[in-house]
Amino acid sequence: MTTVHVCFTGVESTGKTRLAERLAGRLGAVLMPEYGREYAETIGTDFTPEALRVIARIHAERRERLLASNPPLLIEDTDVVMTAAWFRMLHGHRDPELSAMPAAAELYLLFAPDTPWVADGTRQFVGRDRLLFQAAIEDEMAARGIEPVLIMGTWQQRSDQVVAAITRRLDSRPRAAS
Repeated sequence: MTTVHVCFTGVESTGKTRLAERLAGRLGAVLMPEYGREYAETIGTDFTPEALRVIARIHAERRERLLASNPPLLIEDTDVVMTAAWFRMLHGHRDPELSAMPAAAELYLLFAPDTPWVADGTRQFVGRDRLLFQAAIEDEMAARGIEPVLIMGTWQQRSDQVVAAITRRLDSRPRAAS
C-alpha cells in the first residue's frame, strides 16, 4: 500500500499545527512537524535566504525519512511551498533554489486566513501582510500546478473539512488485489 501524503498549508494562526497534531492520532497518521517553527524557536527568526534554504532542505530530509517507513497516511505540517512563500514575503521575489525543490504531497489543504491572528513570538505577518502572505502562498501553488482544497470557517468546520478531504483521498486510493 502506498502512503497518502497530505500537506497542511496557509498563513500563520489558521490552525494548521493544532489540527495536524489532533487529527494525526485520530486518523492513524504519521505527523511530519514543521521544521521552520523548530528553527525559529531554537535558532531565531532571521530568515536570510540561506536560512530558508536550510529549513527547506532539512524539512525535506526529515519527510523522506518518515516516508521511507511507508506509513498509510502522512500529514505534513507545511512544506517547501510555505518556505518559498516566506522567501517571497521577506525578500521580494521567488527563489530559484526553493522553486526547484519539488512539492511532494498528493493533497494540499490550504487554510484560509479567516481566523484571528495570535502573536506567539515567531509569527510575523499580521493585518494587510497576512493577506499578502496568503496571496504569495496561492501564487506559489499556482506556479507549481497545485490545486488545493480550501479549508475555512470555525475550528469545528475546519476539522470537519480536513477529515472529509483526507477521507475522500484515502477512499480513492487503489486497493491491493487479494
